[in-house]
Amino acid sequence: MAGVLEKLLRPHRRVIDRSAKALELESAKEILAEVFHVRPSEVEDMIQKRLEERSLAVEKGPLSEDGLWPAMFCLGE
Repeated sequence: MAGVLEKLLRPHRRVIDRSAKALELESAKEILAEVFHVRPSEVEDMIQKRLEERSLAVEKGPLSEDGLWPAMFCLGE
């Protein structure tokens, strides 16, 4: 959590015109990386995999009735 707090407290050098949703998404990715102890690129991979699974589920029908995220993420092969 220290990494996330450090990023929140230090001055932002990013372009200010980014939308609130984009900033919220970036913060969520940073939190996921901190919680799962992974690199930001691995968070991107997790999100991409989830989107692909959801896309397939829409084509084939619902994977789960509740639509919740899986309890575990599998990194790697």
